[in-house]
Amino acid sequence: MLRALSKPIRTVLAWQLAVTAAMTLAALLLADTDNALSAAAGGAVSILAGLASALVAMLGKASSAGGVLVGALRAEAVKLGLALFLLWLVLANYAEAAVGVFLGAFVVTMLVFSMAFFVREY
Repeated sequence: MLRALSKPIRTVLAWQLAVTAAMTLAALLLADTDNALSAAAGGAVSILAGLASALVAMLGKASSAGGVLVGALRAEAVKLGLALFLLWLVLANYAEAAVGVFLGAFVVTMLVFSMAFFVREY
């Protein structure tokens, strides 16, 4: 059975959702619907990749330092692979995508995910 996501991961996923919502709203107010959808898609790619990474890390049964390292590398590989696939999927299928907004939202939300290290467990 899957364990519950840790507090740092839950916190960072909430931050990613908030940043994605803010960027989507800003794009809608400053530009148009295609820009807003592009911002939402960029954030969604990052959120899904981060969530997949967290799930893969939770499934690891590391009992040594080497096992922990292998689990972390496997989780990062899943995150990178899924992010690249989803980036390609959106750009290949959404002709009206605002590429700058899409990639900007993706990069910002990926950076937010890296802040999980600084969130305390308690």
